[in-house]
Amino acid sequence: MRHARGTGDIHEIRHVIVIMEENRSYDSFFGTYPHADGIPRKHGRPTVCVPNGVGGCVRPFLDANGADDSGGPHGPLAGQRDVNGGRMDGFIRVSGGALIRRCLRNRHSSACAHLRRPNVMSYHDGGQIPNYWAYARSFVLQDHMFEPNWGWSLPAHLWLVSGWSARCTDPYRASTCTSNLGGPRDGPSATLRTRPHGPLFAWTDLTYLLHRYHVTWASYVERGAAPDCMTGPIDCYTRLKGASTPGFWNPLPNFTDVRQDHQQAASQERLSRFYAAAKRGTLPNVSWVTPDWADSNHPGASIAQGQAWVTKLVNAVMSGPDWKSSAIFLAWDDWGGFYDHVEPPVVDGQGYGLRVPALVISPYAKKGYIDHQTLSFDAYLKFIEDDFLHGQRIDPRTDGRPDPRPDVRENEPILGDLESDFDFARKPRRPVLLPLHPA
Repeated sequence: MRHARGTGDIHEIRHVIVIMEENRSYDSFFGTYPHADGIPRKHGRPTVCVPNGVGGCVRPFLDANGADDSGGPHGPLAGQRDVNGGRMDGFIRVSGGALIRRCLRNRHSSACAHLRRPNVMSYHDGGQIPNYWAYARSFVLQDHMFEPNWGWSLPAHLWLVSGWSARCTDPYRASTCTSNLGGPRDGPSATLRTRPHGPLFAWTDLTYLLHRYHVTWASYVERGAAPDCMTGPIDCYTRLKGASTPGFWNPLPNFTDVRQDHQQAASQERLSRFYAAAKRGTLPNVSWVTPDWADSNHPGASIAQGQAWVTKLVNAVMSGPDWKSSAIFLAWDDWGGFYDHVEPPVVDGQGYGLRVPALVISPYAKKGYIDHQTLSFDAYLKFIEDDFLHGQRIDPRTDGRPDPRPDVRENEPILGDLESDFDFARKPRRPVLLPLHPA
């Protein structure tokens, strides 16, 4: 779909690129960023102290060497226990259950020492992730971006492209789908055992509307897709370390409507094609970009390597002909068990989850702007729909493909509007090219 140039509004954006990294809370990456809603502090010292389950408490601390970068449990129940009714004090108890029991049995055990500085209470600053902070200074940092759901990666990635997470007993009948945030054994992909080649997801995703409105799109995946894990998500990540992209980070190939529209090739394009399209100026209207394990920022993977991967993507867009009409949305899919101090709003019983870092990078993005709106990944859907689909929503009442989703998340009253992060009346700004490996 093409827009006329010089519209002075949202239609200046003809290329939306969504880059999704993994498992970091807002406070763990931007908790000390100036003038944003970060870790509560007084005289430079955190004022919050989270109980460690053995009679003490732990304040957020700078992770100086990254020796332990394990994070914590991040399923739906873990998230609600971390929040603990708004007290935001369950993080150590949730992640350190076995250590707490060992320490209570023997106060001289190494478990007690670990509970004095548990990794879930650590954070990183601008000296450790300088490019992410540079993007915040040059463009837009969103300090109230919430994961759209309680829980782990697959529901978050389903929400990213469809505004819902569900399990369907019949992948060809949307009426059989019911809301589901569970893990691999009982969650949205649980039927993978009986349908190893899919499809799995019968409800409507955004590509159905993009295809109908002749809006070009592609999901670019680094190094292809690995087999989905059928045990727990943590075991799954451990086995995939150093391997290719987990399939649940890119669920689009398993949507029934993607297959019915014969869009499977677009749903799993090689990442090399993204770089080629950026160089030629032939990026699709909508792109989703998914890393492999090593570049994902997931606990256990190098933060510096993930930052370099993101920087390479952003530099590729900035260096190409499409930069002047692009908006890059960068976020992390869930909080990974790391501490965050802000209680999530309650939305339809399935979300929101905890805060995650999020940035907007565009020649029209306001410089150094901190967006305090309440946001979730639903805001990405809303922006794309407003830009390319005349405001059409993934709505079973109007989209021509009914499904039983409980609500239309893009219309949630508390959801902010990403359009406010842009100034379309100004001349597009020049690129800000960064080194892949800053000192």
